[in-house]
Amino acid sequence: MYKFTLSSDSTCDLYMSEFEENDIKHVPLTFNVEKDGKMDERLDEFSEYKQYVDFYNELRGGAFSKTAMLNYESHFRHFTKLAEEGAEDVLHFTISSGLARTREVAAQAAADVKKDHPKFNVYVCDPLTATVGQGCLVRIALGCRNKGMTAAETLELCNSLRLHIQHFIVADDLKYLKKGGRISPAVAAIGSVLNVKPIISFNKEGKLEPIGKVRGMKKAIAFIKEKLEKEGPDPAYNYVFIVHTDNEPVANELTEYVREKFGIEPHTQIMGPVIGSHVGPGAFALGYISKSERNEF
Repeated sequence: MYKFTLSSDSTCDLYMSEFEENDIKHVPLTFNVEKDGKMDERLDEFSEYKQYVDFYNELRGGAFSKTAMLNYESHFRHFTKLAEEGAEDVLHFTISSGLARTREVAAQAAADVKKDHPKFNVYVCDPLTATVGQGCLVRIALGCRNKGMTAAETLELCNSLRLHIQHFIVADDLKYLKKGGRISPAVAAIGSVLNVKPIISFNKEGKLEPIGKVRGMKKAIAFIKEKLEKEGPDPAYNYVFIVHTDNEPVANELTEYVREKFGIEPHTQIMGPVIGSHVGPGAFALGYISKSERNEF
């Protein structure tokens, strides 16, 4: 019998099979796709790899996707269902507070559910990251849950680790970051002409910021490898994640590099549509837990 229920919103980018096989409760976030003059609201709950590829091909074909913060009602329904099923302590992960107010909304919904279910307690973890960085902490929490740790103990561990998660994110086309308001039109125009690839990371406030820029994908990959060789994964965790938005060749190259260099099998997967909407198709990212804090080497 576990001492707590593990829960996350879908921006942790675990595959649906991982949620189901590991009894991780999840709340799908919403995103909107504008195509041929029509707006289609969708849920981030893909169950097949082909659905991810089809989404990125839609973007390549001219569709535009934008995200919408999960609303209070969806959180309230999610937590009410858990409370009615008998859950008491719940550890819930949200997208970074530096990207959206989802943590505040989740905490308020949980507090309101508790009014009718006094034994129901939700510990909300702000990972100060998203996509597979958030997923990294969810997997660590899964191990803690399975070892018999409490929600409070697990939250404390995750909070101590979150600023040690390094991120190196590379977008193939800057127009998606421009549309999402992450960079200015002028910067996007110059980058497109010069084939500049900004290297993006999460800062200590959980916001995205550029930490470098290079010309071309080969130099972007070299930048990431250089950082890894300067300080690799913390041996206490040996956790590396690689994610892409339908760019398997680069993901496979980085996967093989990590295997050969560090003897670690990384978690390699395709990115979900919520964060993928902002970076667009062809992007990739690598991250890991280091001894140093974020962006300090």
